Amino acid sequence: MKVVAINGSPRANGNTSLLIKEIFKTLEAEGVETELFQLGGKQVHGCTACGKCREAKDGKCHIKNDVINLCIEKMIEADAIILGSPVYFSNVTSELKALIDCAGYAMRGAPHLLKHKLGAAVVAVRRAGEIHTFNSINLFFLVTQMIVPGASYWNVGIGKNPGDVLNDEEGMQTMQNLGENMAWLLKKLNK
Repeated sequence: MKVVAINGSPRANGNTSLLIKEIFKTLEAEGVETELFQLGGKQVHGCTACGKCREAKDGKCHIKNDVINLCIEKMIEADAIILGSPVYFSNVTSELKALIDCAGYAMRGAPHLLKHKLGAAVVAVRRAGEIHTFNSINLFFLVTQMIVPGASYWNVGIGKNPGDVLNDEEGMQTMQNLGENMAWLLKKLNK
């Protein structure tokens, strides 16, 4: 069983990464393999609606988008996917939005390469916009026919400066609970 997390934050070691790593602690303790991929800060290109992915039906983006295609490969290989983002003007980062748009369109035409995988959104927020960001990621999971596990609260950690989420007790507990629920579901699905 493997979980890949894609960090949409340009801060590789910022609050989003810390939240993901808290989930990983629980998953790894349950024997689940984890991988963190740093997407934020890399050069990616949003969907241009060229339609070449739908013609090829191979689940890949056909514009020069190597990082997006690497993420797609990692998502296909994994049993569960975590997409993490800080809140940027009440939504995901532009890098994560490019992944959602390109991967979602290409993989739905392949067809449905993410169907029945687990998907969990993780959001780091300073003050507001977290629910819209959380929903944007979850809508991607739902339209690709993924299973979205719950936790004890929405998967949000509050903090302004890098490391501040570690002081958000409820947020950190939510990440632990999410990890437990993901591990439980993965074991049930892989019997």
